[in-house]
Amino acid sequence: MKFRSDVVLLEPMRLLLWAFFFTFVFFVINIGPDWMSSFPEALIFPVAEKVGSGLNWFARDAKIAGVPMQEITRSVASFFDLIIDATVVVLSKGIFTGRGLNVSQLVPPLSWMSIGGCLAIVSYRFGGRNLIVITSIAVLFLVLFGLWQNAMVTLASVLVSVLLAMAIGLALGIWSFKSQNVENVTRGVMNVMQTVPIFSYLVPTLLLFGYGPSAALVATVIYALPPMVHNTVLALKSVPTETTECGVMIGCRPRQLLWQVQLPVALGRLAVGMNQTIMMTLNMVIIASMIGAGGLGFNVLQALRKLDIGSGLEAGMGIVALAIILDRISQAAAQRAANGKHLEPGQRPLWQLLVVWLIFSSVIAFIFTPMQTWPDAWEISTASFWNAAVTWVNMNLFDILEGARNFALLEIMRPFNRFLQSAPWSLVVASVVALAFYLGGFKLAVYCALLMFFILLTGYWAPAMASVYLITISVLMAVMIGYPIGFWLSSQPQLKDTANFILDTMQTLPTLVYLLPAVMLFRIGDVSAVIAVILYALAPAVRYAMVGMSQVSPALLEAAQISGCTRWQTLKWIRFPAALPTLLIGVNQTIMMAFSMLIIAALVGTKDLGQEVLIALNRSLVGEGLVAGFCVACLALISDGLLKAAASKAEVSTIRKMNS
Repeated sequence: MKFRSDVVLLEPMRLLLWAFFFTFVFFVINIGPDWMSSFPEALIFPVAEKVGSGLNWFARDAKIAGVPMQEITRSVASFFDLIIDATVVVLSKGIFTGRGLNVSQLVPPLSWMSIGGCLAIVSYRFGGRNLIVITSIAVLFLVLFGLWQNAMVTLASVLVSVLLAMAIGLALGIWSFKSQNVENVTRGVMNVMQTVPIFSYLVPTLLLFGYGPSAALVATVIYALPPMVHNTVLALKSVPTETTECGVMIGCRPRQLLWQVQLPVALGRLAVGMNQTIMMTLNMVIIASMIGAGGLGFNVLQALRKLDIGSGLEAGMGIVALAIILDRISQAAAQRAANGKHLEPGQRPLWQLLVVWLIFSSVIAFIFTPMQTWPDAWEISTASFWNAAVTWVNMNLFDILEGARNFALLEIMRPFNRFLQSAPWSLVVASVVALAFYLGGFKLAVYCALLMFFILLTGYWAPAMASVYLITISVLMAVMIGYPIGFWLSSQPQLKDTANFILDTMQTLPTLVYLLPAVMLFRIGDVSAVIAVILYALAPAVRYAMVGMSQVSPALLEAAQISGCTRWQTLKWIRFPAALPTLLIGVNQTIMMAFSMLIIAALVGTKDLGQEVLIALNRSLVGEGLVAGFCVACLALISDGLLKAAASKAEVSTIRKMNS
């Protein structure tokens, strides 16, 4: 039986390999039929047109219980606008009275002293002295650089988006936990949602909810929803069976078992989901500013349009400061929840401390105006320094930069792009399917084939190959730069905390900020896009290289040392093979980060799927934007499936070698 099973598995693989071989030979000797080289236009199905027509009908003509859908969505938008405006009033604007020139502030917003003090109190309660120092520095940065008011507008959007995403994600996660069929559906949908470009969400939300903060809120919630759903399911599944059985034995009803037993036990993992949701939300603030969200994202966008790298960098660092505050507090809250910590003897409830501080600080701010609103004359700025530095580089290093740009563009990038664009679609598909079958078997091969044929049938093959060209070059460079750095850092434990802080900052820095120095130094085009993608995707490459090398078994290293292996031999034959599964997952994460940056890179003139989505957004082409976004998701899902299968195969191989 075993022999026959092997034959059954090997036979399809042989057929695929022979098909790949003959296809390759046909094109080398130029006897392949034309339809195998260029996909027939007659077979291209107008998916984008059909999707656009359907969504336009749904938004403008569809009715639910006799009520037009447009009225429903506009009412929902008005409700969301009301919530956001109320939050902005409390945090940033205050209440005004009068009209025209007679407008005056009736009630001021919460002062920076009040909000900063509340954040400091929460930081101290959850994370101790170290966290309160980090929070205080971040708050002072926002205040001193004149970013506080816009930061509070961003914070208002983030708070509303996170609360809404958490509520929906928790509900979907609980539903998925209770039903395996629902989980299978939600897992697939969430995986696709995580790979669809950010801009693709903006086109339908604009159609349904109009221009403004509400559309930005909906797009942000959709983008930030998957991690909360995934973490809710994982958190509930991690609850020990003994705990659940104990709840059943004492007579808990299903609802009581969920809310009083399972969710409290899973609170630590749920808090991790909340942390990831916050980070995803902050990554949307610049994109959301394009459709009326305002805040720090608008500052960065405005700086990009003016090519003002100094102001853009400061606003971007303002988002980083806000991200650090929310990230560290939520991480500390997650760790506290996971450890089951409660009030210590003599400690007052947190809400009492916050109320007392708000009253005290509001009185101080009323008496001493700078504690309410920091004076403009006391603000500082480094924008002129950074702009002068860029000017100096352009004036003194122009020839070197231009030579490097031309070499990369003419000798490496364009030839590779031409190769992919001229490669027969059948050969590309056969190569991917054969690789998928070798790594993951028949199911993965069919999965990858279906995703590639979706791209072919929708007519986006050429832009997809342009995306593959940009992603391939960017990821290769990120891995070639990031992995050696990670290998070195893994042997420097004293630098671990500093490295993690820098990597965390790089991952929270807004995507558009990476475009500013690239464009200022290398002008618009593919070179600037690749540099921006490399910078953004570098962090996971370094991090996974550090983790992979640090997790190598000490017993293996001792055995290598006893055997007399040199450092290079130990790296080549012991450390690298043992860390290979983790390194492959790191490549996968680097690719995912590169895909998320691809749509941003379209702003500097690339001609790939990201540009197709951007054009669709500018022209309000709903179907084209969604379908191009799904094509990006198809490429991301293919690479994700191949690399996960490769990592699994490498892990099995490593275990076998260790056992032998």
